[in-house]
Amino acid sequence: MSDDDFDDRPSKSARKRAAHAAQDLGTRLIELSDADLLALDLPEPLLDAVREARRLTSRAALARQRQFIGKLMRGIDTAAIEAALDSRAGASAAESELLKRIERWRERLIAEGDAALDALEATHAPIDRAGLASLAAGARNARGSPAARTTASRALFRALRALISRPAAPADRIPR
Repeated sequence: MSDDDFDDRPSKSARKRAAHAAQDLGTRLIELSDADLLALDLPEPLLDAVREARRLTSRAALARQRQFIGKLMRGIDTAAIEAALDSRAGASAAESELLKRIERWRERLIAEGDAALDALEATHAPIDRAGLASLAAGARNARGSPAARTTASRALFRALRALISRPAAPADRIPR
């Protein structure tokens, strides 16, 4: 064997990094819901191994199963799986940011009242000003029961989510 034969093979460290990356990807698969897992269209042996890992309760057995999943992952192209998981993570982050933005609007409507309604109308016109004002007043009502405030607060959140999540009207169709 010549030195050129050895240059074509990855180093032991590179092989270990690849094995750990495959095992980490397998761990991410274990954490997915059944629906998300099925949507990835994984090979049957890998799908069975992931389902088996979910069933295990022994720490040592789970570690061995993760290694087995990593071994199976090394035999397939993982780029598509990684891309699908990353897109799901991106969608989840976007949904989380949307919920945070809705929560900030709800808190602002409860605290500021009409001033917050004006700001909301400026950014998300047209709005049901009377309906949102009524819900915000119900959530703010200090004399009402806690259950009634909670109900009004949740209804306000749902109304804001419907308002903020709707697609924006094209510029030529904005009502004047």
